[in-house]
Order: sequence, then C-alpha cells, then structure tokens
Amino acid sequence: MGTTGQFKAAVARLQRSGCGPIGPHFGGFADWLSEQGYARGSEMRKIGLAVLLSRWLERKGIELEQLDERQVEKFTQSQREPLSRRTQVQHTIRQLLQYLRQALIIPQTKLLTPSGKTEHLLEEYRRFLIEERGLRPLTLVNYLPVARRLLARSLRSGRKRLEKLSAADIKRFVLHEKDGMSAKRLQLVASALRSFLGFLHLHGHVPTPLAGAVPKVATSGMSGLPRFLEPEQVRRILQSCMLTNACGRRDYAVLLLMARLGLRSGEIVSLCLEDISWVDGEILIRGKSAREECLPLPSDVGHALATYLRKDRPRCECRRVFIRIKAPHTGFSSPVAVGDILRRALRRAGIKPIQKGAQLLRHSLATRMLRGGASLTQIGLILRHGLPQTTEIYAKVDIAALRAIAQPWPLSTK
Repeated sequence: MGTTGQFKAAVARLQRSGCGPIGPHFGGFADWLSEQGYARGSEMRKIGLAVLLSRWLERKGIELEQLDERQVEKFTQSQREPLSRRTQVQHTIRQLLQYLRQALIIPQTKLLTPSGKTEHLLEEYRRFLIEERGLRPLTLVNYLPVARRLLARSLRSGRKRLEKLSAADIKRFVLHEKDGMSAKRLQLVASALRSFLGFLHLHGHVPTPLAGAVPKVATSGMSGLPRFLEPEQVRRILQSCMLTNACGRRDYAVLLLMARLGLRSGEIVSLCLEDISWVDGEILIRGKSAREECLPLPSDVGHALATYLRKDRPRCECRRVFIRIKAPHTGFSSPVAVGDILRRALRRAGIKPIQKGAQLLRHSLATRMLRGGASLTQIGLILRHGLPQTTEIYAKVDIAALRAIAQPWPLSTK
C-alpha cells in the first residue's frame, strides 16, 4: 500500500486537485482515521469513498454546509452498491460526518424532521437518566431502546401526537413486546417503560401520568436455582484463552475479572486506567446506581491486566482499560461485548450451560465461596449487593446445609 509518506503525498494531491467541497479536508480526515487505529489499506478505501461523496456533492451543486444525513442517504442510494458493501459505505460516511462536525467544518445535526424530533427527545431522556437519576451511560442500553420502540410504534407515520398517548397505547405496546420474551426480560422492559413515561410526564410532554398503566410482570427472584459452573469448568474456560496473541490475553484478563472478583459486564466495560491502584493493590469498581467501591486486586488478576496493558492495549486517547483490537480503537460499545467473550470461551472449552450470559461466572464465584465456608454477608460484600435479600438466593445451592435443617416427611398413619 506504500509508505506513510507516499500515502500523505497522495492525499495532498487529492486536496490540490479540488475533488469537490470536501477536498480541502481529506488530509484532516486521514489523520483522524490514523488516530482511530485504522490500517493504511482501510484508510485508503475510506478516503476513496470520501472522494466519491465530494464529487457527488459538486455535481449536485450542494454546499459542504448542507451536508447531513439526508444528503448521505441520497448519495448511498445513488451508488447502487450490493447490500454487503452498502453497510460499509454508510459506516464510512457516518465517520466522515462525525469528523467534519467535531472539527466544526459542518454544523451539528439539525433536529427538524420527525425522526430528528424523536432523537432530540431521546437525548433529553438520556441526559435526565444520567444527570438527575445518576445512572451510568452504559446502563442506558436497557432503557433507551425501549423508549425508541415505544415512540416508533405509537407515533409512527405521524398519526398520533405525543400528548395524545393513552393507557391503551401503553398496554398494546407491552402485549406486542412480550412475544418471544422471557418473563425476566419483560420485567426489565416494563421498568424501562415506567421510567420513560415518568420522564415524559415530569417534563410536560404528556399531560397524564401513564407509568401506572404499565402492567406488572409476575416473576419471583427466588423461584429457581442460580446457574453456575463447577471450579473445573471455570478452569477450562480460562485455559481456553490463547495467551500467545493479543486478543487471547485481553479476553483472559476480562474472564479473570468475572471469575475472581465477580464483576458485572457493565463494570468491566466502564473500567478505566485510573481505577487500578497498583501501589495499593486495589481496583475501583463503578457499580449500579453510581456506587463506587474498592476491591482487593488478586495477584493473578493484576498480572493478567499488567500483561495486557504492557503488550497488547492499542495506543489511543480512550481511558478505558479494555479496547477493541480492531479499529476504531475505542472502548467496548456495550456490555454485550463482554458476554460475547464469555460465549466464545464456553464454545472453545466445550461447555454448554443453559445460561451463557456474563452473570454465569459471577454466580459461580458466589457458589464456590459458599461451599468454601463464606457467609452470605461476605458474599454480598464481594458481589457488592445493595440489599441482603439479593444474596439470599445463594443459600439454595448449599444443599448440605439445607438437608441439615430439613424436617423429615411425616409417615402416613393408618
């Protein structure tokens, strides 16, 4: 693909040749892509797409300040790309818009269309959850999609204004959501829905408080046994990581944090470099409800983290501990990435549990502690439970203790 000097010279020639209204900014976009960790070949392909868009704008007589998502949609439709490549084109052009807006070359998104008004409302709700409710940005992945689906389903095609939203609309939405959804997941949807409806009424978007119209979902947190793995299975999962490559060493550190400290997937995603105190041997965990707690850093976990940070973590401005291996070099976008790491490890280890989520190793740690003689109070401290009742479910896995207190079945008498 040529040296860095040759690549920059080629970009400079494009800038000098005009190439439409974006032409003068090709160099800055190329530098921005380099900072994101893209390989030279990927950069060249993305610059090539920027050239195509710039020439299209020139042919259409569209000024650079008029470039927005609507113009991008028209451009992508005009390219007649196969579906497999159209997604790549759209992703690159969104990156170009992001760069141009960050550099103040084009104005920020204009919220004029109905979809834009929806995005504005969702952004207002996001700020409300963070600033007034104290939720972390990563916890919003369960709230914002529900709010978006409600708006899309209830207000589609502009047939109904937001202030006309009714209790009947809410019940129809919940009934539609429940298809193919577990009771626990539906309970989460109901909680998110009550939160959003409360926000809408509090900020004057709907005149009637509708949170009470959300049906309650009948579930019991104590109705089943927590899913867990035996210690030998946990060892097989950890041993499945290839410690000879960067991805394997990163995944090994992630899995150790879950297996040794019981960290939730969201806590791993939000972990920052300054949260690790190497001198004190502690790690700061930002948990639910904006709680911050320090945990001791076990030696094997510390060694795995140090190895990953020294050898494998890409250089970038992001302060998150765990970074994407492939460009763009940013932190994990959501807790789903941590769950994917565990699912891949389970597959490599040949383990097929019923539950495959990130909570599996957390439950396994609690079960191992209980069998080792730890009290429920101690387990609750390690897992950072806000309420003692949350830890009580683990008492059900201590079969020996339950047998000791079980009453004999009364014999039938004739």
